[in-house]
Amino acid sequence: MISTHNIRILFWVRFFGTINFIAPVLTLFYYGRGLEATHILWLQLFWSGAVLLGEVPGGIVADRYGAKVSFLIGALVKISSIVLLIFAHDPWMFFLFSALNGLSVTFFSGADEALLYESLKEDNKHDKMDEAMGKIQSAGFISMILAVLFGAYMAKDLADKQFILLIILGLVFHLVEFILLFFVKNPASSGSYRDNPFTQVVAGIKVIRKAPVLLLLFLNYTLVFIPADSVYEAFNQPLFKDAGLPVMFIGVLYALAAIGGFIVSQSVGWFTSRFARKGLMWVTGGVAAAGLFLSAMFGESLWIVIGAFFIIRIGQAIRHPIYSQLTNDLIPSHIRATTLSLISVLDSAFDLVIFGLLSSVAFNGLNGILIACSMIALVGTLIPIKRVKESLV
Repeated sequence: MISTHNIRILFWVRFFGTINFIAPVLTLFYYGRGLEATHILWLQLFWSGAVLLGEVPGGIVADRYGAKVSFLIGALVKISSIVLLIFAHDPWMFFLFSALNGLSVTFFSGADEALLYESLKEDNKHDKMDEAMGKIQSAGFISMILAVLFGAYMAKDLADKQFILLIILGLVFHLVEFILLFFVKNPASSGSYRDNPFTQVVAGIKVIRKAPVLLLLFLNYTLVFIPADSVYEAFNQPLFKDAGLPVMFIGVLYALAAIGGFIVSQSVGWFTSRFARKGLMWVTGGVAAAGLFLSAMFGESLWIVIGAFFIIRIGQAIRHPIYSQLTNDLIPSHIRATTLSLISVLDSAFDLVIFGLLSSVAFNGLNGILIACSMIALVGTLIPIKRVKESLV
């Protein structure tokens, strides 16, 4: 069956494509090359800006030419950005790296979910989307376990040559990802849209307007995701270091969290068969807001910081597959990637707004950023979401 084949390929694509040996020391690498906290927030702004500009074109490519073509373009852009990172020493080079890396994501964003949902639909299994997403997502946690343990150990001296070695090793794995993408099979409906691209975008906008629950789902998800994932991931390394954790043990924490994330991702089907998806979204959003607040208020207490780290990581591992199921149930097949990309455009716009706001409180230090993040996550959690009863598919 095509869904079984693509789930298997996407699992290994996720494994090789998300491995990042420099991840446990990335922020420290930025600091080592002269960047400051404000620069790091600007990196996120450039990343989000590139995503904002590239999302809709990326979705159009996927709907018109198939997910495989979109994936291959994205992989090439990502490899180019990683090569640039090796030679980056000035802020503008890091900003260019971040923009290219963000652009690469747009060729996967929406296209991967569209490919998976259409593959499942072809096999009459589209109600298993969150379970399939959980399995594919779990591959990222396996790669994280390997990468962070090795990366934190190899960069324990925080020497530039160690950072470069880790970047090159990651580049090798991304080349393997590029090869694997040739084995993806497009479902029959993939790449079937042949109308004017403008009409394609308008059709996607109409879908969102006809299903306002999509916007509520988006707000509930993204207002938690941005502070609890994008921002928190950028600053948890200095948070650990300030709390007294040796650098080499940061990788151990990342690995343990990845094991927990892997188990939870593999068990998404178990969770959704016993608990309402709406309730799971509310609980995981609430613990993310609490974890961010505790990290800000008790940043000198290592065990509180570690505990908050785990509940934030595991909560996010549950939220994304559920969000994917709920949104894809409401989107028609022929413009699925475009519609998902339009939603991602909104996400990128929120990225820009939130990172811009956080830049204004960055002078208060890390605590000010985390408190603001906890408030944003709480607002997102409290946004009501209706149960999805009907599909427009």
